[in-house]
Amino acid sequence: MDLGLESSLWVGNKRYRAVLTGWHFKWTEVDKKNRDKKTVLVPVAEVAGVEEGRVEILPQKSVEDTDKDFTVFYVKRSSGGGSYGLLWRLGRIQFSCASRVLRDQWTKHLRAALKTHSPLRPHRLLVFINPFGGKKKGRQIYHSLVAPLFELAGISSHVIVTERANQARDHLLKKDLTGFDGVVCVGGDGMFSELLHGLIGRTQQEAGLCENDPAVALQPCPLHIGIIPAGSTDCVCFATVGVVDPVTSALHIIIGDSQPLDVCSVHDVSAQVRYSVSLLGYGFYGDVLAESEKHRWMGPLRYDYSGAVVYLSNRSYSGIVQYLPADPLLSSPRDKTRCLAGCSVCSRSTERLFPHSSDSGSLYSSHFSQFSTDSEGEWVSVEGRFRCVSLTCMSSSCARSPLGLSPSAHLADGTGDLILVWDTHPLGFLKFLYRHTSTQDQFDLPFVEVHRVKAVRFSVPSGREEQEYEEIGGFSSEIDEGQRECVDTVSRNGSQQHLAQRAMTSERKAATPFLCGLCCKKSPSVSVWNCDGEILPFTKIVCKIHGQLVRLYARGIEDGAAIRNSEERDECQRICILNSLK
Repeated sequence: MDLGLESSLWVGNKRYRAVLTGWHFKWTEVDKKNRDKKTVLVPVAEVAGVEEGRVEILPQKSVEDTDKDFTVFYVKRSSGGGSYGLLWRLGRIQFSCASRVLRDQWTKHLRAALKTHSPLRPHRLLVFINPFGGKKKGRQIYHSLVAPLFELAGISSHVIVTERANQARDHLLKKDLTGFDGVVCVGGDGMFSELLHGLIGRTQQEAGLCENDPAVALQPCPLHIGIIPAGSTDCVCFATVGVVDPVTSALHIIIGDSQPLDVCSVHDVSAQVRYSVSLLGYGFYGDVLAESEKHRWMGPLRYDYSGAVVYLSNRSYSGIVQYLPADPLLSSPRDKTRCLAGCSVCSRSTERLFPHSSDSGSLYSSHFSQFSTDSEGEWVSVEGRFRCVSLTCMSSSCARSPLGLSPSAHLADGTGDLILVWDTHPLGFLKFLYRHTSTQDQFDLPFVEVHRVKAVRFSVPSGREEQEYEEIGGFSSEIDEGQRECVDTVSRNGSQQHLAQRAMTSERKAATPFLCGLCCKKSPSVSVWNCDGEILPFTKIVCKIHGQLVRLYARGIEDGAAIRNSEERDECQRICILNSLK
């Protein structure tokens, strides 16, 4: 059917000329002399729903059934306050028609346009609610803010309120998922991690693959993941949407936004796999998480307290880091770009990763051929003492760190950013941590390195006995007196000495805490890994970045300044056209 339609409509006592072109729906106020005044233009893809009569959805649903009226709900943007992204709100406009026939024409055409131009909109969702996360308001957030929006959009939901850890993961691994278009978590990063592990594991099972084998090319997940933020930490939501707001996230789900996301697989010596998207951290970040587990009764404040305790403990750890560099011509972690909605780097990466086929399975067979023994010569190896070693597949931005761990990291370019913070004076490390809360470059420090990579290996130097994690103060041993720091870096073009040998006194090697109140117990010789908020009780790992392994109901962070400038240009063009007609 022809999706185009144009007629006069009324809002109150004001007349509007409404035009539906298929891709856009716009209405322009017309004065008594038939001159155009203000115009509102909404992409059809951002129309949330169309209802007959006079309808209100939030804060409470109300319906007044009238023959000549219909109500259009659409995405309306506003500033995110201190956030970099834009808040989405449910815009609403109520039109009156000259007849019921015209009203039915408008509702029919608008609904047909939604089906035609929004093919990824979900119809049935599996929703997991964590009632214990964050401020324990998951159920309230879903039923008061999200469920009414899903009902408006015609989305049916099967809701499961979880009662134990990993319940969502186990459900996704074992239960029938036929008929669902996507899965949604109402919670924080921990609940998202459950869905991530469950969906990836389920997909590999159905493909007949062993996900615990580091050499296996993982298959992409067919179901989208939606995130309704309701946790202590909502890093993944912030880094993919730009704000932590349930209504904004619900509207992204409703209109079927699709944001591919890279995933890092983490294998230990037993080949057991974990997945990470935001932070895989050893040293400081691992110690903070381990310390915070002792103080869960403090709620979210436990992270601030634990961070202070670990910082004052002044620890550093010996390690060997090997990494496979990404192509520096494609992008760099120091290029000052930001991964925003419509990111050109990620778009080019999609074309590069999917060169000849729409079948994403072909991506992984070609993508991981680079990890064969033929590519051993490209690996770079560094050894020394580190305050922390971190790997992230996204900026990992959050409300407290607006630019994140790696401001120029990309969501879907098939790479991760490896951040190495060498042992340094406590005040230097404090400067590094503080810069995460500001716009200063945290990499512009002599003891910090950042590399864009495709794979990473980490181990402790030979002669050091690894001990599994029991408690952060309980897995300690004396640091070898003869230990020294010598770092050899191999560039992609050949060998190059990067750092001179550093002589270290025995006091420095013992990493003695500089606060007397914390030096009563020995410093541990090894740390633990923080894998997206989960403690991994082993040290030696192998990591691989899987390009665009999952898809979220998101579109990346919208650039508010660019959108405002575009709207101003459109308004200026409209005024110029009107002036030229006078």
